[in-house]
Amino acid sequence: MSINAVLDKIDADLPAATDRLLDLLRIPSISTDPAFKADCDRAADWLVAELQSLGFAASKRPTPGHPMVVAHCAGDGPHVLFYGHYDVQPVDPLNLWDRDPFDPQVEDGPAGKVIRGRGSSDDKGQLMTFLEACRAWKAVHGTLPGRITVFLEGEEESGSPSLIPFMQENAAELRADVALICDTGLFESKNPAIVTMLRGLLGEEVTVHGPNKDLHSGMYGGAAINPIRVLSRIIAGLHDATGRITVPGFYDGVPELSDEMRAQWQGLAFDHARFLGDVGLSVPAGEADRTPLEMLWSRPTCEVNGIWGGYTGEGFKTVLPAEAHAKISFRLVGQQDPFAIREAFRTYVTSQLPADCSVEFKGHGNSPAGQMSVDNFAFEPARAALTEEWGIAAAYVGCGGSIPIAGYFKTYLDMDAMLIGFGKDNDQIHSPNEKYDMESFHKGIRSWARVLDRLMA
Repeated sequence: MSINAVLDKIDADLPAATDRLLDLLRIPSISTDPAFKADCDRAADWLVAELQSLGFAASKRPTPGHPMVVAHCAGDGPHVLFYGHYDVQPVDPLNLWDRDPFDPQVEDGPAGKVIRGRGSSDDKGQLMTFLEACRAWKAVHGTLPGRITVFLEGEEESGSPSLIPFMQENAAELRADVALICDTGLFESKNPAIVTMLRGLLGEEVTVHGPNKDLHSGMYGGAAINPIRVLSRIIAGLHDATGRITVPGFYDGVPELSDEMRAQWQGLAFDHARFLGDVGLSVPAGEADRTPLEMLWSRPTCEVNGIWGGYTGEGFKTVLPAEAHAKISFRLVGQQDPFAIREAFRTYVTSQLPADCSVEFKGHGNSPAGQMSVDNFAFEPARAALTEEWGIAAAYVGCGGSIPIAGYFKTYLDMDAMLIGFGKDNDQIHSPNEKYDMESFHKGIRSWARVLDRLMA
């Protein structure tokens, strides 16, 4: 029986599939707020019931935080694991929503119908595209597509504190041939894409101490060291005139882009002028010898996220401050070691201090980059399936942000992850009036059906 019968079933069942998504969206599963703990439990129960109705052996698994949902079905062919998360971001500020965030509706948008509500794009709508593809497959074939594990988390929006211990304790049960993650989007809201590169993240807070108290700038200015001046000079020295980062050893483990990948990215015809113009800018400011997409996806960064010291209130106070502060983050790529970079950065800063100054550091987390091997058996068939569904050549792309779960699958389960998502740039995830285009939901379901068809063949 051809895939067309499954696709026809998806098309016919779209209204019912939408109703099921709206039911899930009505559950306010906000993981960061203890007041919604029971709702997170309710969302997990809802998903367990749905998975059981599809023929999965599904259960809710307790953790010190919110529960995991794990489901299995037996079958032939490769073993795939699908990951998603059922928790959502808080809705504040509530007054900026056009409707109740947990009273979702299908609305008319400028480019077609959209599903409006918290979690519609991140990640309940994306999660349900996979479940609905399995539903249509079973309705047509009488069985699920093959050997599938579904792994759904309830703490992704609150830092996933229970995730790694759960993965370690249940590694044998969760390990599969490849992980499928639906928490990304279309490139420029139109091109289907598989994310193969995710940047890691390192955060550092720096405090430079000088005099033992704030000083009068008229009495001490010029003679006493000013920590703000010291910190400003150190920060200014973190990049050279070409945009390269000057921390010794920083580029250790940074790979060069392959010619094939560079050609794919060039074929995307990324409009960096519009990209920057949308935020009131015009000139790329990173490494001078790199294209904008390289800067965003495959090159590391060092950025100052905040800087303060002295008097910053209303009016003016001629103070020479006792200390100055900055928060600095690094986006990492390839095999860069966040621990080694942390030490190199701290050594660099300390070496720049003049007499009478000391420095204090506070780490704000670290995670390595994720780089998936496109040689894995699943990638080319999935790319062909996406191309077929969307009528546009699917591309392997990078992601400037960090999605730690992909790296965790590699680190703790020794399996590659394939990130395929259908979100659009204007979905307003984490913001008021979050939405998911009906096209994304509909074609997302059809896409997963095609992917499963090719992977299980």
